[in-house]
Amino acid sequence: MANEIWTIKRCLEWTKEYLAERGEEHPRLSAEWLLCAATGLARIDLYMRMDETLNAAQLETMHAAVVRRAKGEPLQYITGSTQFRMIDVACAPGVLIPRPETEMLVEEVLNYLDAEVLSPEAAARQRVELPWNDEVEEARKAEAALADERATAERRAANLTAADEAALGGDVLGSRAYAEELADREAEEAAARAAEAEAAEAAEPELDEYGIAIEGNDQQATPVQDAAEANVPAPAEPRIARVLEVGCGTGCISLSLAWECRGHVTCTATDIEPRAIDLATKNRDALGLTSDEVAFSLTNLVSSIPREEWGTFDVLVSNPPYIPTDVMRSLPHEVKDFEPDLALEGGADGLDIFRRLLNAAPYMLRAGGLFACELYEGALDAAAELCRQAGLSDVRTVHDLTDRPRIVRAIVTEPKQRQ
Repeated sequence: MANEIWTIKRCLEWTKEYLAERGEEHPRLSAEWLLCAATGLARIDLYMRMDETLNAAQLETMHAAVVRRAKGEPLQYITGSTQFRMIDVACAPGVLIPRPETEMLVEEVLNYLDAEVLSPEAAARQRVELPWNDEVEEARKAEAALADERATAERRAANLTAADEAALGGDVLGSRAYAEELADREAEEAAARAAEAEAAEAAEPELDEYGIAIEGNDQQATPVQDAAEANVPAPAEPRIARVLEVGCGTGCISLSLAWECRGHVTCTATDIEPRAIDLATKNRDALGLTSDEVAFSLTNLVSSIPREEWGTFDVLVSNPPYIPTDVMRSLPHEVKDFEPDLALEGGADGLDIFRRLLNAAPYMLRAGGLFACELYEGALDAAAELCRQAGLSDVRTVHDLTDRPRIVRAIVTEPKQRQ
């Protein structure tokens, strides 16, 4: 095999068939992920470089990865990373792998912060389409602003000739996918150019009657100057939202909140697993975030939170261990045998850790603060009732992408102080 020529195309097809024979549910997708990790290429680039030959190091990496995947090890542990909302996070054995459902938990927190905590300017951040799994992503509609450009792209893709198909490999995700991806990029670039042109036009200097630029008009009064001139106090500094996350794992929740609302949110995140804290810190550093923006603490639940910070948080959010003990035995092989039980099992009804978090919420949150948890689908009604019994208000459950109840959220109306 060492003397054989292994192109990207050949390796992709061989890996797909090998994994399919061993029961892989999505063999082509898995083969693509592994090849991307081994070569450093994006998925779309694989199909542009099908005839390229893999070198010895890439073949060795690919071989080891395929063996691991055939044994059921999660792709994220093999490739070492996954995408979560707008960021890439490193993954490693011993730390729970982020799921799409948790992306929705982040969205719930962001919606609350936008509506109840942040200033209108901070809440008006640009939203992006979230990177759900392939099936959901394919079903999502294109953004309205790019509707016309994408329609053009679809027509172009539909008109590809047989020669075009052959040149690009003729695979399911080959020429047609590349054409659509390329057209999407062109449409986004066109939208960016239009925005730049509009900004440039708005920045043109004011001209006098002779067409000469009027000097001194390029400086605008600051809010402080305006306030002083109007004899009114300057506006108060916008408040920074404070988020407490319990059981941070890779750090994906806190890091996403801090990344998407940078300058407007600070997070304190805890975990009882040292490997999780190390990995989360690595992910924070890779994003260029600071410890002032996201602080990680190795502790049991909220034990490390200083007394002076109790009652100061706007949000307590968690994706705690929530799989009922009986359900643990029926989990898929790649979850049950590879991901940490400590991050999965939630006791007989899946609510052991949730109850402790619910007890802590009134002490940690300010009045009007949000308590939000991702939980097992069969436990949401019980969790919501526990929130009501604890005196929380506006108790709601949120369904996930498969329309299963997944998140409980409630408001602390009467904070408590421990004697």
